[in-house]
Amino acid sequence: MILIKNGRLIDPASKRDEVIDIAVENGEIIKIGKIKEEKGFEQIIDATNCVVSPGLIDIHVHFRDPGFTHKEDILTGAKSAARGGITTVVCMANTKPVVDNVETLNYVNEKAKDAVINVLQLGSVTKSFRGKELVDFEELLKNGAVGFSDDGIAINDTGILYDAMKKAKELDFVISLHEEDENFIEIAGVNDSEIAKQLGLKGGAKTVSEDIMVARDCMIALETGAKVNIQHISSGVAVETVRFAKSLGAKVYAEAAPHHFTLTEEDVLKHGSLAKMNPPLRSEKDKQILIEGLKDDTIEIIATDHAPHSEDEKSREFAACPSGIIGLETSLALGITSLVRKNHLSLMHLLEKMTINPAKLYKLDKGYIKEGAVADLVIFNPDEQWEVRDFDSKSSNSPFMGEKLYGKVKYTICNGKIVYTDK
Repeated sequence: MILIKNGRLIDPASKRDEVIDIAVENGEIIKIGKIKEEKGFEQIIDATNCVVSPGLIDIHVHFRDPGFTHKEDILTGAKSAARGGITTVVCMANTKPVVDNVETLNYVNEKAKDAVINVLQLGSVTKSFRGKELVDFEELLKNGAVGFSDDGIAINDTGILYDAMKKAKELDFVISLHEEDENFIEIAGVNDSEIAKQLGLKGGAKTVSEDIMVARDCMIALETGAKVNIQHISSGVAVETVRFAKSLGAKVYAEAAPHHFTLTEEDVLKHGSLAKMNPPLRSEKDKQILIEGLKDDTIEIIATDHAPHSEDEKSREFAACPSGIIGLETSLALGITSLVRKNHLSLMHLLEKMTINPAKLYKLDKGYIKEGAVADLVIFNPDEQWEVRDFDSKSSNSPFMGEKLYGKVKYTICNGKIVYTDK
């Protein structure tokens, strides 16, 4: 049994915000209230000056397992997530082999049983990510896939995507989409602007690359009635398009990655390949429109797009190195530092985008705190400053190394077990 004393419970699902005690037994929350009797508890956590919230849910991670486990694997990725206060992740399907078949899906689900947090898996939309033939959605759903995405590659064939969305509507699942048209990309991972020229590149990824795909997919979502998630949105025009599609009644959702609302293309000059990602960091104007989208809930979800790469890979010249950064261990602190402390979002609103909203998108019975619920919790001090120095991930490709951030995770509890403790 675990007793959490004097913590500020913030539960976005119920809008509850009060200092109170929480008792956990056999993996569940058994009582919320003032608990005076402390006998019988194996561990008592003094959460004074800390927030107790639902465990964070990250619906966009790459654990590189199977196929690229020198970068990350399911167990190390889960450990990294726990350090960031995350108790549930949804893994992308761009592994080797691609998760387009039951055998690979079963491999992930079996290995996930040994992870310290809840690891869920998406199937791909198309076989082998080729964009030509749809997977067997029913079979993958039956075997535990929680949704579908070809993340990393846009689905260029409009007919294929239209058919996929019709199946998504019929079977009531989410399709999450990577939105970049390669016809408008000279060099991936950097915005097509003066910054690319300063790096000695002939060009970058134009914002229209993202805008045109988001516009197309919002309209197909409107036509089919499918539930669609626009992944790692980075363009201000794309945000406006999603807002418009929502006003028409489209079931379109959007997620933003912490790097897109904290950094701009200028940071590529400072961090080089550690600030290379797809879609790229955009202009200050784009960043401010993203923040407005977070404020008015055009963007309902914050997800990391945790993308580990080896030091050797990221040490190559900019054009030749892979895109992506890790983000699990810094996401909460970046949200607190860049959004809450700058008065863009309340702490309740930030946590809503990192708990109950992603849970609702994928129909997960998680992301809330109440008696009888599974004890997935994070305890953090929102006012404690800390320096990003190391990671539990196998990789360290982060532009935030050395940064001082606010919001320190003290404990992460998953299924009633303490899976991370700040030392």
